[in-house]
Amino acid sequence: MSEASIAVDLPASVTLAGGEGGLPLLRVDTPVATGEVYLHGAHVSAWTPAGHDPVIWMSRASMFAPGQPIRGGVPICFPWFGGGREPGMAPAHGFARLADWTLVGAEEVDGVVTLALRLTDADVAGLPGVQAWPHAFEATCTVTFGPELGLELSVRNTGAEECSFEEALHTYLHVRDVTAVTVEGLDGARYLDKAPGAGTDLVAQSGPVTFSGETDRVYRSTGTATVVEPGVRTITVAKEGSANTVVWNPWTAKAVAMPDYDDAEWPTMVCVETANALDDAVSLVPGESHTMRARISAAIQA
Repeated sequence: MSEASIAVDLPASVTLAGGEGGLPLLRVDTPVATGEVYLHGAHVSAWTPAGHDPVIWMSRASMFAPGQPIRGGVPICFPWFGGGREPGMAPAHGFARLADWTLVGAEEVDGVVTLALRLTDADVAGLPGVQAWPHAFEATCTVTFGPELGLELSVRNTGAEECSFEEALHTYLHVRDVTAVTVEGLDGARYLDKAPGAGTDLVAQSGPVTFSGETDRVYRSTGTATVVEPGVRTITVAKEGSANTVVWNPWTAKAVAMPDYDDAEWPTMVCVETANALDDAVSLVPGESHTMRARISAAIQA
């Protein structure tokens, strides 16, 4: 790990450790919550508020290696989402989740820990396998571990020309059985269905989202979404600065096709992602900034 990876002192509740694959990991442990974030990708890999089972899901088959994305947790998709809006954009979901971020802020107040990590265009210059993105930028990811998990991605255009980008906080949430889960709060929202065999027209959601096969939907929604698992708990994802909510579960065939995803894991997770993607990409003039926030909370059902 380079000295530049940690630019601030750590509070006593935060320790720097060697994570999976030897990647540098910040581990948070307070009476309020525990959590983890890798410097690789500024990737949150755990959050467990006091009195709960883990809320954030991680794949047992995830690769932890330089140049590889981490499967599960909260990958940061930037500056494009999926395959991007133009042909040939690589890798999928952009370069932010493959780069090493620098910790620039760390504090604890009453058991709540806030960590800030920064990435600039200079940090990704020459990153292997990454298509060049011809814009100067500064991105800051701020993570707050407490009774709620706070996620914030702020991007500033530090270049001389206008730039446009997509972004997502690709949050994997832990459930016991996705077939029993519903996602509420998206009724009436129109979505693009990206699952195999779906059309290209926007579809209106009717009632809560349920899961009976591969689900990959980009909703046009600025509101709150809630994952409801009867008799277990609810997980609420509130957000700001986001025009899209993405709901995803790979189901059986896609799970088998992904080398960093255990074939039998798909029933135990659902992604509810905070995003600005496709037609809702963000445009910034020089010097302008945009911030997208997600706030995740969990409540045990009686």
